[in-house]
Amino acid sequence: MARDLLSQLKAMTTVVADTGDLEAIQRFTPHDATTNPSLILQAARTERWRSRLADIARHSTDIDDALDSVAVEIGSQVSELVPGYVSTEVSARLSFDTDATLARARSLIERYARHGVGPERILIKVAATWEGIRAARQLEREGIRTNLTLLFSFTQARACADAGVTLVSPFVGRILDWYKAQEPAADFSGDNDPGVQSVKRIYDHFKGHGYRTVVMGASFRNMGEIVALAGCDRLTISPALLGELAESEGELERRLSPSDAETSPPEPLDEAEFRWALNEDAMASEKLAEGIRKFTADQRKLEALLGELRQT
Repeated sequence: MARDLLSQLKAMTTVVADTGDLEAIQRFTPHDATTNPSLILQAARTERWRSRLADIARHSTDIDDALDSVAVEIGSQVSELVPGYVSTEVSARLSFDTDATLARARSLIERYARHGVGPERILIKVAATWEGIRAARQLEREGIRTNLTLLFSFTQARACADAGVTLVSPFVGRILDWYKAQEPAADFSGDNDPGVQSVKRIYDHFKGHGYRTVVMGASFRNMGEIVALAGCDRLTISPALLGELAESEGELERRLSPSDAETSPPEPLDEAEFRWALNEDAMASEKLAEGIRKFTADQRKLEALLGELRQT
């Protein structure tokens, strides 16, 4: 009897919903959920949230207070629908400020606690800059779990694992976007997809050296990328692609499998090595900078929306 691809994927990979849409989460029953400024903005624009967000905006001390209140409000409701983690992002504006990232992360955890959501349920999302990775190292030492996002290179992944972060989110689709722009006629389907190749390299490195950091592929452009990464620790998937998987039947082959650690980890990268390697990777440098700008742009739109609602 044929089975849908989504149920087969759930048997080998922890499926995570990449959305703040509560109805989609209820429909697809993922284990975890992730959000980012763009997804929070999408949720905030819906009629469902308008009156509640207006109330939050009117009772906030400033715009940063309002932004974090909105993120935690949505995240708290999401936490009631999933048994696992809810990822909530620190402001992209703080991507190059370790101390400010630490302060904002601690504040988010405190806000969740006031909603009755413990730190064991939350992943604080931080951009995988050098400063963000340093902040994540300290947060993990304090018992605050982290999800390092906007990750486009093996160098970023190595530094995250060395820092002991809970989870990394290598971006598959945005890597593909960059290569397609460089070589429009090239065949990037299936295993030729550079985003898929990046996740596989990171996964094999982590498992081969005994790192405990979870690999969660993110930012998918098509179902083929997901199929090519079946077996990865976690995959965070949009509602549209979750729907495609649920409606597609056939045999899903496991493509990634954990293995016992073969060798001890290499020496950790220092700051100079990290920055040089990232600089040498044009794709990763460009997509990291672009990602921070895009998240910040959506944050500004959310700020404007909250400013309008504050006056209602």
